[in-house]
Amino acid sequence: MSSSSLKTKAKSNIRVGILGCGAIGSRIAKSIKDDGRAVLTGLFDINPAKSENLQKHLPQKNIVKKSYDELLHASDLVVEAVNAPDTRELVRRALLARKDVLIMSVGKFIEGESIFALAQKQGVRVLIPSGAIAGVDALKAVSQQRIDRITLTTRKPIYGFADNAFVQQKRINLSQITKETILFEGNVREAVKCFPQNINVAATIALASGARDKLRIRIATSPEFKVNSHEIEAAGDFGRLVTKTENVVCPDNPKTSYLAVLSAVRTLKEYFQGVKIGT
Repeated sequence: MSSSSLKTKAKSNIRVGILGCGAIGSRIAKSIKDDGRAVLTGLFDINPAKSENLQKHLPQKNIVKKSYDELLHASDLVVEAVNAPDTRELVRRALLARKDVLIMSVGKFIEGESIFALAQKQGVRVLIPSGAIAGVDALKAVSQQRIDRITLTTRKPIYGFADNAFVQQKRINLSQITKETILFEGNVREAVKCFPQNINVAATIALASGARDKLRIRIATSPEFKVNSHEIEAAGDFGRLVTKTENVVCPDNPKTSYLAVLSAVRTLKEYFQGVKIGT
């Protein structure tokens, strides 16, 4: 279901297809080296210009696909990096085609039981990187005990919320914010719905802990914030857990932490090598 279920692939040169050639998909594509373990064999984006432009910056040639079906045919593993209304269906199609999938749009899978069950039925794997937070390994471990509560406080620079529909609906004037301001406080389902491009980490916490109904989310911004930070506090029979990460933003996408991309790259490296470190 997750990266914890990795097993060594028997064959070399695992074929990797990139679904979504924006900032995140592009950086992951550039990280894949043809080293006898993996080879980049496909790019697909609903906007052909994006995949064509990405290929110009890659050593691999003639890997742009005209359709998603072509991408699936050319891949053993699909990297999902689209965060679109039909993301779940795209992942489902990959699993039905017996492809392993690395999911970046984790917020789309807060209710992911059916997708994970399908992966198990098909004998394939769903990989979910830790993303922009620390402590996922510990949350997975303590999920075996009772968790009483979890809180996630996310703080991001003001420009990271530009064009956010929830902010606009609430008529929050970002230009008038002069100090730390709470934009949202509520449960994880509401958070990923209102901030689909900002709060994938909330879904990751919910899935790792198995305690989504005890998870509360706070999202704040301020002119003083220069980095994306995520602070987790959890308590239960296991004791108390507190982690905090302060991440520089992805150079190509201010709504994403660079650590999220690095986490995905590392997850793929362990998948290719068949060696997993950590819970």
